[in-house]
Amino acid sequence: MDASKTLEGLSIVPVVVIEDINHAVKLANVLYEAGFAAIEVTLRTSCALSAIEEIVKNVPEIIVGAGSVRTVEQLSEVGNLGARFAVSPGSTQRLIAEAKRIEMPFVPGAATSSEMLDLYESGYKLQKFFPAEQLGGIAMLRALSAPLPDIEFFPTGGLTTALANEYLKLVNVNCVGGSWFIPTNLLEDKCFDKIGELAAAALNHVS
Repeated sequence: MDASKTLEGLSIVPVVVIEDINHAVKLANVLYEAGFAAIEVTLRTSCALSAIEEIVKNVPEIIVGAGSVRTVEQLSEVGNLGARFAVSPGSTQRLIAEAKRIEMPFVPGAATSSEMLDLYESGYKLQKFFPAEQLGGIAMLRALSAPLPDIEFFPTGGLTTALANEYLKLVNVNCVGGSWFIPTNLLEDKCFDKIGELAAAALNHVS
């Protein structure tokens, strides 16, 4: 269940960590109004699953995905909650099998050419590249484009607006993910208008 078509045409996917369930719907609305078509809610907090459920119910216009998926149980649960894609920092055969069983568009992670080829053989053209900057960033993906021309990447980790723009110029980058335009302090202080301004500016810069 390759996620290439699910994320096709996108440039930036906001990757959000929601600590307060009361922020979920408001943040999703602000990001959608800023021009984002999809959002990835990472499973790093106790309310992440509830956040996915609330966004799916209350902001149906936005494509909701689950990030930091590590177990088969998480993958099944986010599917039941209505998530339309899932992202993992790595991959296992069990995760791949479950994604196919429940027909969930899945973006497994790879850091080496061997992992990338293995995932491609399993049907995954689009793969997560995380943490992008620490793994060699733009230079690494540019070097991989010739020997692995059929594989596309979804880099996240350490990006900024300027870096996102450079990543998106690469022929093997489908879209990028990040949260640099959603500062934690602004989210904690419920400064949603300011987050909306920052998010729109980031998207406009790469557009």
